[in-house]
Amino acid sequence: MALLALAACSGSADEEIAVGIVGTPASVFADGIRLSPAAQTYRAAVADGLVGLDENASAVPALAESWIVTDDGRSYIFRLRNGQFGDGEPVTARAVAGALERRIMALSGTSLGRDLAIVDEVRAMAGRVVEIRLKAPMPQFLVLLAQPELAISDGDSPRGAMTAERSGGEAMLAATDPQLLGMPLPRRWEDMVRPVRLVPVDAARGVEMFSDGALDVLLGGTIATYPLAPSGTLSRGTVRLDAAQGLFGIRVLRPTGFLALPQGREALSMTIDRDGLIEGFNLSGWTPRAIPVPADLSRLDASQQPGWIALTLDQRREVAWRRLAQWRSANGESTIAFTIAMPRGPGAEQIFNALAGDFAAIGVPLRRAAEGQTADLVLVDRVARYPAARWYLNQLACGAGQGACSGYADSLVDEALAAETDAEYERLLREAEAELTAAEVFINLGQPLRWSLARAAVTGFAPNAAGFHPLPPLGVVPN
Repeated sequence: MALLALAACSGSADEEIAVGIVGTPASVFADGIRLSPAAQTYRAAVADGLVGLDENASAVPALAESWIVTDDGRSYIFRLRNGQFGDGEPVTARAVAGALERRIMALSGTSLGRDLAIVDEVRAMAGRVVEIRLKAPMPQFLVLLAQPELAISDGDSPRGAMTAERSGGEAMLAATDPQLLGMPLPRRWEDMVRPVRLVPVDAARGVEMFSDGALDVLLGGTIATYPLAPSGTLSRGTVRLDAAQGLFGIRVLRPTGFLALPQGREALSMTIDRDGLIEGFNLSGWTPRAIPVPADLSRLDASQQPGWIALTLDQRREVAWRRLAQWRSANGESTIAFTIAMPRGPGAEQIFNALAGDFAAIGVPLRRAAEGQTADLVLVDRVARYPAARWYLNQLACGAGQGACSGYADSLVDEALAAETDAEYERLLREAEAELTAAEVFINLGQPLRWSLARAAVTGFAPNAAGFHPLPPLGVVPN
């Protein structure tokens, strides 16, 4: 997909560009249908879906060279390139439609599977035309369809914008011949591309390699590792922050005792100082949030927002303390303490210390769960795959993970997909969001943080709200 733009380029191929990605070789080069963010980056480079994502996280052509959307927003019709799969077999509508249906079925029971429940039918039309019909209009559908888990292959032979040779825990990626992808070969094409060496590393080692000049780009930074990012005058322009949206907060894994009722979970949410949570990170622009869905996507009005949001922190903690004292008295519990599962890293330590201080303000000890221990709480840090309230509702569904949830909210989301009118669809999703918010199944803290390192001269990299940075654009030689 990125190669179409190469015809206008000139110059000779540079040496390889070295890209570090936070993860282990096993996690980055994972097979299967459930992928870590690092594995999604690799899969997107070596296997194409109908559409893909560019460096701005916008949907662009991949196996499909073009598409149209019907006026009602419920039908997407794709015209395929005249390309080949990795085994040399031609890309046909029948093969693509069948593979996509199998992918969707394999994702059943996951949050991404719930997102894809909006797909009503996938069918092959002419030899190179595929239609996808939706149960309801979804303006963000192309971005959902571009997710790396939906890459298409005929059997075990995918083909993507890049090919990979793995050696010693690394991978060398090279641009695929455009003719195999169904595109014309530009003049001097070999001079327009360069290999990308992909190196799985832990965050600390990645920062060290970047500082030593061994890496040109480092991907995959989170709030857990942000204190490792270089700071100071010399680092300006190299630390790239994504304006990411998604879920960053606490899920109740064991909704028992004080946490069995929404009022108990709400008490913990009220006691957290969200504004002070990341004071030590020296960040600007981070947005705290107390409800699951961001304000620009939320359908709730002021009357459906939690009433405690308008209180001061001291007032909120007073209410939480009284609620806790009443529960102890009624249940004969003298001590309530919780464990929380969190990632490792200096940023995670700072977040834990802040949360432990907040919980201590109402007399609740908080401890980190040991490796393998079943925790009461877990820190969730996940970037949204597409900008719509349904993504947030599906992430917190009962069938998409463990912990507190609302079966009623899930049923409303499912019912919305069968709505006969757009107005009914919107009403049901608004009710689902209100139910999920009132049930306090998720203690939201704010927006996720994603960071990368990239040298000023690097092209093909752009911060974006999806926190997704594809590899093919990095393999294009700059003009």
